Amino acid sequence: MDRVPVLKIGDILLVSIQIDLDDQTALQLQEDLSDRIVETGAHGVVIDISALEIVDSFIGRMLSTIAAVSRVLDAETVVVGMRPAVAITLVELGLSLNGVRTALNVDKALGILAADRRIQGVGLLTAAEDDGA
Repeated sequence: MDRVPVLKIGDILLVSIQIDLDDQTALQLQEDLSDRIVETGAHGVVIDISALEIVDSFIGRMLSTIAAVSRVLDAETVVVGMRPAVAITLVELGLSLNGVRTALNVDKALGILAADRRIQGVGLLTAAEDDGA
């Protein structure tokens, strides 16, 4: 069985899907990614689907599930590289990909995740900063 590699870049995991995903490989990716989030303490996941010609309803649900599981594990997910035909198919299938953020490319996804981390840090002062030190 093929496995999709999960690469770590800082506190972000990058998944570039370069093979057609069968159901078993998709489920294995979901498990591998969850394990890597816990192992590395990653706060972001970028999934590049630019090589996928087709995203069926199972893969669409799998992307939603990965985003939901990642969120529970304190990591935000951004899917990048969606082809227009894939987006149209997902809409036609009625799949809204709840909880899945999208970006046009990896650079934009990294920017989204970096902005999220900055926003989460706003208003959090250490005791020394709060005392005016």
